[in-house]
Amino acid sequence: MSELIIKDLHARTEETEILQGVNLTVRSGEVHALMGPNGSGKSTLAHILMGRAGYEITQGTITLDEIDLTELGTWERAQLGLFLAMQYPVEIDGVTLLDVMNESSLAPEDFQESVEEESRNLGLEGNDLSRGINLDMSGGEKKRMETLQLISLRSRIAILDELDSGLDIDGLRVVSSRIERATKEDDLGVLVITHYSRLLEELKPDKVHIFINGRIVESGEAELAIELEEDGYEKWTSSLETSVTLGGL
Repeated sequence: MSELIIKDLHARTEETEILQGVNLTVRSGEVHALMGPNGSGKSTLAHILMGRAGYEITQGTITLDEIDLTELGTWERAQLGLFLAMQYPVEIDGVTLLDVMNESSLAPEDFQESVEEESRNLGLEGNDLSRGINLDMSGGEKKRMETLQLISLRSRIAILDELDSGLDIDGLRVVSSRIERATKEDDLGVLVITHYSRLLEELKPDKVHIFINGRIVESGEAELAIELEEDGYEKWTSSLETSVTLGGL
């Protein structure tokens, strides 16, 4: 079993403190949904977990299977089994998915046949595997390609940053149900960042976390996502504003 542990994580850019004490554990087979208003730091958390440059961790730790990730490069984290599906996937000209598979320590032997089968199941065209990753693809095609990479590489923990962005209803159903199946069949652990509960109709969360001002302010069962869809974040943002005001008296 794999385990991603985020403990008391604080991080900043040169100008601003963004993460203010994040605590979260994601284990194999679990789905954790992270929901919060724009600008709360959700995507920043995803980038920091994957080792993106430009952020300074000032306190706390990130470990995967008891290995400290905080000083490791992005590629090293990926080789250990951490995967980030980005909100806006980049195009990589000249590098195909099969090239990536050939270089990955996570790829199974004789992977080409399974990659081709998964590609068809996700609704990708046959020639998509022979061109640069995400090159000249629509937003929905890129999200399908990200999902294909995730499944093919047999990653241990996946961070999905607004996977539903750019996907139509049918594409969302195909992608989310395939990832849900991976949590059952391959023990994939998932941290999914989303604004909308529709993604969670297929990719069923074990826990929902509300993320505001760089930290988790409440956690609950799947029903919490429905409450957010109906009522928004005012309940939590107003209570935080009150706390800040009282703290300044």
